[in-house]
Amino acid sequence: MEFLDATLALLCAFAFLAGFVDSIVGGGGLIQLPAMLLLLKGVPVPTVLGTGKVSSAAGTAVALRRYAGQVPVRWRAVGAAAVTAGVFSFLGARVVSLLPSELLRPLVLGLLVVIAVYTFWRKDFGSIHAPRLSEQKEPLYGIAIGLIIGFYDGFFGPGTGSFLLFAFVGLFGYDFLSASASSKMVNLATNLTSLAYFAYTGHILWQVALPMAACNMLGSALGARLALKQGVGFVRVLFLVVVCAIILKLGWETFKAQA
Repeated sequence: MEFLDATLALLCAFAFLAGFVDSIVGGGGLIQLPAMLLLLKGVPVPTVLGTGKVSSAAGTAVALRRYAGQVPVRWRAVGAAAVTAGVFSFLGARVVSLLPSELLRPLVLGLLVVIAVYTFWRKDFGSIHAPRLSEQKEPLYGIAIGLIIGFYDGFFGPGTGSFLLFAFVGLFGYDFLSASASSKMVNLATNLTSLAYFAYTGHILWQVALPMAACNMLGSALGARLALKQGVGFVRVLFLVVVCAIILKLGWETFKAQA
């Protein structure tokens, strides 16, 4: 299938922007996926999703590498969350064909509103890195987070990065930078799981995926660099912006579904 250079250039631009935002607070899918659905008209949705996963996984890997050497990452807890999330993301993807994902939209919308209000109200939320769990409890909490959010990511998806960030800050006591680095590892696991499935079933347009992946990686590297330079306050503000964007998107979709 041949694509116009202009279309590919636009896709790469959106991939760059998605990687930039996603490397800091998650939510890159809000930018990349709608653009792909709009520009890749006539391409089956599973193929669009699979092509996008190549870009997302590559960018997430770059962001994780950038953060890992600069901010503290408690690998036992995060690794437990990542492995569990990868497994349950696959299970969630399998279950999605049996249940209507629209049932989750109002619940997720409500949870995101609570997260936004709480983060805005607590000015010091995520400003100090003070892990509050013991080394024995952290992996157990990580498994629980991986199970719940991993399954959700495979089943529905929107807001996964924001939920992970909030969980690492609220439950583990990490600051926003450390939570962002930790969430990247979990997101990478879920991306690789779904990517393997799409690659196995042949739902990837590699001539589109590879250029997009390169641009997403560049955006991720720049985004992680800016986050490290600007600090926790910048990440907190962008987190609120992305959560509010997801709220508006889900709210509009819920309104249209009920109209």
